[in-house]
Amino acid sequence: MSYLFNEFLYRPLLNLLFFLYDFVWSDLGVAIILLTILVRLLLLPLFYKSAQSQSVLQKISPQIREIQKKYRDDKEKQVQEMLAVYKQHKVNPFSGFLLMIIQLPILIALYKVFWGGFSAEILKNLYSFIEIPQDISYSFLGVVNLNQRNLILVILAALFQYFQSKLLLDLSKNKKEKRVLQNQEKSGSSQELAEKFSRQMIFLWSLLNFNYSLSLTFGN
Repeated sequence: MSYLFNEFLYRPLLNLLFFLYDFVWSDLGVAIILLTILVRLLLLPLFYKSAQSQSVLQKISPQIREIQKKYRDDKEKQVQEMLAVYKQHKVNPFSGFLLMIIQLPILIALYKVFWGGFSAEILKNLYSFIEIPQDISYSFLGVVNLNQRNLILVILAALFQYFQSKLLLDLSKNKKEKRVLQNQEKSGSSQELAEKFSRQMIFLWSLLNFNYSLSLTFGN
């Protein structure tokens, strides 16, 4: 597993970073931003699918609750009816959770790229067609030194992650349904648990992204 992780995630991301540094802009800060944008574009379908699944789960929640109430004494029938609703709306109650889990290895690989620094030993992982830089410029537009601690970057990263998470949650909510659900009795159902998992994984993804940002400023 370690070999697969290094060869299919860590090394490609490390090489893409230095490809951007060598051939696009010899500025590590700009290269990091470009790498992040590319990774975001790659993961965009998963983000969209996760938000879409969460939205469907929110919409069918009243229907699921009605089934739970109607068949509270017949668990087998309850499960059958719930599965029929999920099938009808073509949604998996744990899809949001699973989609977020799929993304974690990519984020961990990104974290490793920056946490380990860029020593001569690390740069041996570059492919033969990627030129090993003799002197890496740890700068962002010649203004911010990424090799030094910078509180401003940490604060900006925290704010960005917060608003990103809030936006993802808002996209998957229906405000009117939310008010109705808040007035209903709480349930320990698997459907409700799935919704909680989806919401928690969005924040977990943002938290890990925040740790990745911290590694850029405090990791070396």
